[in-house]
Amino acid sequence: MKLNKNMYTNIPSDEAIAKVVENLKERNIHAIVVDTKEEALEEIKKLIPNGSSVMNGSSTTLNEIGFVDYLKDGKHGWDNVHENILSEKDKAKQARLRKESVLADYFLGSVHAITEAGQLMIASASGSQIPSYAFTSDNVIWVASANKIVADREAGFKRIEDYVFPLENKRMQGVGYPGSTIGRVLVIEREIMPNRHLTLILVKEKLGF
Repeated sequence: MKLNKNMYTNIPSDEAIAKVVENLKERNIHAIVVDTKEEALEEIKKLIPNGSSVMNGSSTTLNEIGFVDYLKDGKHGWDNVHENILSEKDKAKQARLRKESVLADYFLGSVHAITEAGQLMIASASGSQIPSYAFTSDNVIWVASANKIVADREAGFKRIEDYVFPLENKRMQGVGYPGSTIGRVLVIEREIMPNRHLTLILVKEKLGF
């Protein structure tokens, strides 16, 4: 049976989005709803204070909203952890910096499915971003299109396997890698640590996959 991609790319109604936001709040996940990718980037700028250390996981969405270019420009007043890693030429020290990057004050990325009940699902090949999402970074900011909202966790796994993975696999092949794999899937049920702040910026236009 041919995959109906529209079921994974349509933006839900405002009422459906509002219900998800309400359910996220009950799980101690703060949600901000914006109309455009430009507004999403402005929200990130407001959320991160000057002097903060900032790291991000690989994310098509962060590229599309202009965050990656903005971070590279260096006009933000943040400590760009990713740049610090790349500027280190000693391979052993660089590997250590990559592991330590999970301690950044702010860690940014995206999610691959958002259930109507407010659970967040993230697939990863290596799992490099998962420590920050799950525990190590006190502030996590995700940016995701509202089209990633699905009925439940079962639908979320199906979205990852049938829609997200084929597109990510193709993207990786397009930049010279053999492909990708689903190595880990993290489900964020709720946040229980009082010192951690999880924020999801929901955008009402199609971004990433």
